Parts: sequence; C-alpha cells; structure tokens
Amino acid sequence: MKIGYITTYDIFNSSTWPKNLVGLCGAGYHIAQSLTNQSVEVDCIGPLKKKFSLVTRSKWSFYRNLFQKDYYRWAEPLVLKDYAYQVSKKLSRLNSDIVLCPENAIPIAYLECKQPIVLWTDSTLAGLINFYPYLSNLCSETQKNIYKMENDALNKCDLVIYWSDWAAQTAINIYGIAPSKVKVVPSGANISCTRTTADIHNLVESRASNPCKLLFLGVDWYRKGGDVALEVAKELNRRGLSTELTIVGCQPMTNESLSLPIYVKSLGFINKSTTEGEKRIQKLLADSHFLILPSRAECYGVVFCEANSFGVPCLATNVGGIPTIIKDNLNGRTFAIDAHISEYCNYILSMLENYKEYKKLALSSFNEYQNRLNWAVASKNVKETLKNLLM
Repeated sequence: MKIGYITTYDIFNSSTWPKNLVGLCGAGYHIAQSLTNQSVEVDCIGPLKKKFSLVTRSKWSFYRNLFQKDYYRWAEPLVLKDYAYQVSKKLSRLNSDIVLCPENAIPIAYLECKQPIVLWTDSTLAGLINFYPYLSNLCSETQKNIYKMENDALNKCDLVIYWSDWAAQTAINIYGIAPSKVKVVPSGANISCTRTTADIHNLVESRASNPCKLLFLGVDWYRKGGDVALEVAKELNRRGLSTELTIVGCQPMTNESLSLPIYVKSLGFINKSTTEGEKRIQKLLADSHFLILPSRAECYGVVFCEANSFGVPCLATNVGGIPTIIKDNLNGRTFAIDAHISEYCNYILSMLENYKEYKKLALSSFNEYQNRLNWAVASKNVKETLKNLLM
C-alpha cells in the first residue's frame, strides 16, 4: 500500500512546528513512522507553502483594527485552493493508492483526486470555536470560511478518523456526516518508549510515597488548569501531605509568580524534540506520582498517553476528548470541570495513604498505554481500515 501523506508542515523539522500545534505535528511525524514500520510506503506531500496576498493582509488589518476580531488567512478560500493545487501537483508525480491527511481539513478542502481521501485528526475545527481561546474571537467571515471548508473536506473524505469519541460525535452533530464513515482511533504518545512491564514495575517501586510529586505539563496556563493544579498542591500541603508541584511548558499566571511557594518549581518550556529536552521530560515523568492537567478545554491530550507510558496516572477534567484516554481508576481519574479542589485532594490522599492501590493504578496506567495508547496499536488499526477501504 502506498500513501500520499499530506501535511502543511515539515514532519521532519520540529523546529518549524507552531508552538500551539506541537502535539498535532508530533503526531503527524509518529503516524508516518508507525505506518512505515507496518510496511506501508509513505510519500510525504509537504510542507506546503502558505499563499500571502494583499487581500488577506488587508482583511487581517480590517477586522483587527476596526472590529477587534480575529481573521485567519488559513481558512481563506484563496489560500485553500492554492494548497489543493500544490497537493495535486505533487500527487500527480506519485503512484499513491490512498491520500491520508493527519492534520485537519485545511489541505484537502478543495482537493480533487482519483484516490480515496482519509482524514485522521484530533478534532473538527468547528468544535473548537468558542472552546479554545484562539478560536473564540473570530470575525464572521472566518467562521463562515471554517464551516464551509470543513464541510466540503468531510464530504470529500471516504473515511474520517478521530482521536476521540467526543471529536467523532462533534463532527456527526455539526456536519451531519454518516456515522458509518467515521471511526475512532486514539492517538499514541509522542515520545519514544522501549519500556517493559518489568521496567515500569521497578520504576513504580522506586517512587517513595512521600513527598507526593505532581507534574503539570502544558503550554497554556489557564486553559490547561494550572491555577487548579497549584491550589491542589497548596491544599495537600495544608492537609499535611508533603507535596511538590513541577510546572513545565509555561510560566504560572498568578499573583504569587514572583514568590511561588517553595514546593513549586517552574521550569518553563522544555523542547522535547531535542535529545536533552526529551531526557529531561522523561526524567520528570518517571519521577512523578501523577500528571495533573485539569484542562478547561482539551480536544485530546497526547501528554496523558506519554505519562501512562511511564506508569504515571493522570488527573484531569472530563471535557473534550479526555475521557477517551483516561478511564477512571485504570489510568487515572477525571473530574467535573467545576469540581472542588478537595475532590482532587481526597483522591490523591486515598491513593498515597494506601500505597498498594497507587502501585496497582500506576501499573494499570502502563497497561492502558501498551494496549490502547501507542502509535503501533493505532497504526495497525488504521492500516487494516485503509486496506478495507481499497477493496
């Protein structure tokens, strides 16, 4: 099987990936690698060049300065048609059996080709409008462009694969696409893992029950619930459980930022695409009792899979695609978005005061990673689906 693999970005050059899309871009890289490991021939069609014009620049200035609204040229038909032209030109030189886009609907909205088109992504863009901050102040033109572009793309697709049940249902609800052409395949972890059950057992055994080590790993302090994580650490210490909170990916947005409690370490952004950065992230995960990420908005959360690969249970909210990853008391626990801080604290205390239960949860977390939340499992599942599509 030969796949024409469409991305607007360069999957092999992580230094060019947008900071807010590192998870999705990293997934694009790992999907390509995993499919190749499944003996699938992957021909990369990307990166694509974004067309600039006086029209899009003028529209951006018009909406920003006159209405204080966001206009995005990546949803502009002029740009989308140029993407489709670039893809068609490259595709004509290949002998692809199928076209797969692991990004979003943008590169395929206007694509016309003889091959079946498959989209494999974390969410609809429409599902993120007024859910994610960067899509919460859109001008009416960009909103209309997004809905039309995505609707056209989904209608072109022979198959649409989403990472979560939430994303799949959102697509069905918004666009009315047939459930029969929608499939859910959870993503894997964007981190290397050769760890065995024995390795994780030794890792878990090496974690002392005290102090409790919490890890917050996210680039958006408020959306990812950093303020909640900080309050949980405060309350646990107040209750007498010595607790450390390590913050990676962003700076805390709090009045205490100049004098954070001594038990809080803020390490800033760590680039895990570098060897040094990956080692630091892996060490932090390996040493932590819980990953805590009480997100207010989250279409998936690859970092949960990464934590599970180290036998680290996750504490999060039951919003967006998170419940597809985290199964209560198997690989962590989800809480209502308006849950009181005490609910997090009670759960953590119950685990660490009965440390045998914590160890069971940690080992079960790795088991979930092995069975469901890795790219080898995901790509094998998708490969079979693609073969069926060609029959």
